[in-house]
Amino acid sequence: MSDLETFREETRAWLEANCPPEMRQPVRDEDDVYWGGRNAMFKNNAQKAWFEACVAKGYTVPAWPKEYGGAGLSPAEAKVLRQEMAAIGARPPLSSFGIWMLGPALLHFGTEGQKQRFLNEIARGEIRWCQGYSEPGSGSDLVSMQTFGEDKGDHWVVNGQKIWTSYADHADWIFCLVRTDKENKYQGITFMLFDMAGEGVSTKPIKLISGSSPFCETFFDDVKVPKSYGEDCPGYVGEINRGWDVAKYLLGHEREMISGADGGNTGTLGVAMSRHAGELDPILRADLADFDVDALAYGCMGEKFLDEIKVGKAHPAQPNMMKYAGTELNKRRHELMMSAGGSRSLEWESDETRGGKPARNWLRTKANSIEGGTSEVMLNVISKRILDLPGA
Repeated sequence: MSDLETFREETRAWLEANCPPEMRQPVRDEDDVYWGGRNAMFKNNAQKAWFEACVAKGYTVPAWPKEYGGAGLSPAEAKVLRQEMAAIGARPPLSSFGIWMLGPALLHFGTEGQKQRFLNEIARGEIRWCQGYSEPGSGSDLVSMQTFGEDKGDHWVVNGQKIWTSYADHADWIFCLVRTDKENKYQGITFMLFDMAGEGVSTKPIKLISGSSPFCETFFDDVKVPKSYGEDCPGYVGEINRGWDVAKYLLGHEREMISGADGGNTGTLGVAMSRHAGELDPILRADLADFDVDALAYGCMGEKFLDEIKVGKAHPAQPNMMKYAGTELNKRRHELMMSAGGSRSLEWESDETRGGKPARNWLRTKANSIEGGTSEVMLNVISKRILDLPGA
């Protein structure tokens, strides 16, 4: 056996022994997702056991170094783990913007003190982060943001507003873009880290068309943000006034997350609906087959891009391609699910086990083409940086 084959067998055995049957079921509601944080509660003992087993093994962040709470897996080993978890339908033990977005930025730009503190807290599910990027007048043109931090020596005093801050009302800390030089558009932004429980921070949920409120308005009124949280642990990532470098790097990881490039958006529909095949008309069955082909192709594209990232051959605009393609695929997925359910899918008020969820999820997908960069902006970037079209 090769080392990788041995690892696969060992991984399969570990998952069988440690992933409870309840954690191999599809996610049905928000409580099925464990986000961690200082106020987090487990839905049941199975969720707790699965999370704790993965923390002990380093499998909440398997590719991170062991000294930062990970398992230190090689890219090939991490891929095997993803495949084996997908094979049994295992739920992620921990969902976290710290894992998907801030963590990669800290690994790339952070000091050793920041890595030791924040990455380990993220890996253990002890801290829940939110992202302070968009503002009421600065969405796609993010660099025009106006939230300002006044330099007070050992701290900044921050005033301004962010919008579409996902789960800000549940977050412990925020990674936030703050203008610290009004004279320089790009080189006047600092990437700050601060506690959402601090004085002057407030949030207000935004109710969506789907009826849920994952997004919030976030307000900063004379918020004191320390420049240091201890030895070698600044209150900002990268350099002061050079936060745009960090922001651009992080955006690539955010777009990969939204696209589901790691496999979250590649599941087929035809097999899942095969037991209802006799109830579906031929045109719908053909549409399902067409979708499945595209979903599998998308999964192959994602694997190719991830492999190119690992060897340093990725195009910097590839996350834009994944984000756009993933957005359109997810919207199609839910359109087909609505079509397959017929008039029953329109039911709204009952719980998800009786059909109330499909309509809400379908409406929620409309935001996919806005969040993380609009589809129009993604297409502009692809046209200019990848296709090199004239006038793009």
